[in-house]
Amino acid sequence: MNAIIVSALLGVVMMFSGIIVKNRSYHTVIAAGGLLLLLLANLLNSYGIWVIKVDTHNMFNFEQFGMYFNTIAIAATLIYVLLSGKAVEKIGSYSADYYALIFFVLCGVSILSAFNSLLILFLGIEILTIPLYILTGADKRNLKSNEASLKYFLMGCFSTGIMLMGVTLIYGGTGSFILGESKVPESALMPKTSFLEIAGMILLFVSMCFKVSAAPFHFWTPDVYDGAPGVFTSFMATIVKAAGFIAFVRLFDQHTELLGPSWKILLSFVIIATLLVGNITAVFQQSVKRMLAYSSIAQAGFMLFSLYGANDLAREGILLYSVAYSLATIGIFAVLIKMKDYTFEGFNGLAKTQPVLALSTAICLLSLAGIPLTAGFFAKYYMLASAVKAGGSLWLVVIAVLFAAVSVYYYFRVIQAMYFKDGEPETEEITGPFKLGLLVVAALVILVGIFPSLVLNWFYF
Repeated sequence: MNAIIVSALLGVVMMFSGIIVKNRSYHTVIAAGGLLLLLLANLLNSYGIWVIKVDTHNMFNFEQFGMYFNTIAIAATLIYVLLSGKAVEKIGSYSADYYALIFFVLCGVSILSAFNSLLILFLGIEILTIPLYILTGADKRNLKSNEASLKYFLMGCFSTGIMLMGVTLIYGGTGSFILGESKVPESALMPKTSFLEIAGMILLFVSMCFKVSAAPFHFWTPDVYDGAPGVFTSFMATIVKAAGFIAFVRLFDQHTELLGPSWKILLSFVIIATLLVGNITAVFQQSVKRMLAYSSIAQAGFMLFSLYGANDLAREGILLYSVAYSLATIGIFAVLIKMKDYTFEGFNGLAKTQPVLALSTAICLLSLAGIPLTAGFFAKYYMLASAVKAGGSLWLVVIAVLFAAVSVYYYFRVIQAMYFKDGEPETEEITGPFKLGLLVVAALVILVGIFPSLVLNWFYF
């Protein structure tokens, strides 16, 4: 509860700081300080040292899994702000309001990591996504940004409608919004699991696939990620996507038996379709930003294994994947928004002109590809190991590995351009602190890749 209340209050503080403080660089400092305070409040809650007690009438379930993910999300947002804060300041004249929206998004993240009621799930999704519609269209002078915001809004409304229909059907079948609770008495004429509940869970599954951009419900993602300002795409593709998967796992963790054997078949189809669409389409992209948008769809395919496995390895894996994917993507987008040309040719010769940027980008790309000694390797390993442990899914693991091999091709296209092609890439001014931040992110990617227990041990202790 600490993270929910404190993040909402900090959002209000950032709104008023925009009125009182006119220097935009101070807005970044205030936001970073607020994130440190939020991180401390969540850690105190996690260890039971200081807890804001509110009677939630069983609509929330604050467990270690959710609170640890909050810690990961807040820490990743802090790294994002420190690394890309200058880019946020350059988008319009409302940087304090953008940070306020980011804090409101973190409030939604905290709700989704702890919901125990379908109504709270709906509220969490809306608190998470409504600020993102605004951030997507923040660059008013760019028609692509306006188009992306409108498309994201319409698709978000459509998927939310599907979610509400699913919630309604589940309530009709169980008489309760609380997960796993049923107030309908069992009888010979009324089976334990009604058709309404099954239909409702399928609609919720479709809606959540929209939110995490899983195929075949992914079609909004490339245009929205490409049209949104790069600095906000970085946030949407990492912390927001990971929060969607945490909600996905919490929602279906105890309810997969409702769909019976058809659950694994349905999920296998979605996983394969997501890996196929994300990887194959990314191969043909000429823009690095759009390639990363399709890459995020492919990464969602791997993250769906946390639903397929539904065991302890899956829970550990989705937490590790959140760390690895967030660090790598934040690092790459921090470099991308400094580039004047987003095409692959725009990266030609970057290693000669900006060796620190090229090295950091290469390490982050290797992590996304799942190369050993980077965080992405163990993240993918845990996902696939959870599916193997679940039994009867070796063929699906083989397909995932083959698609991971395909992803190496388009990630290495950027590395090839930076190190093996000649060119004079144009970049914005690169400061010493920015280079240091990139090196820290790259070092964390390697450190987590060598010692994944550094992340996972905190989950248990």
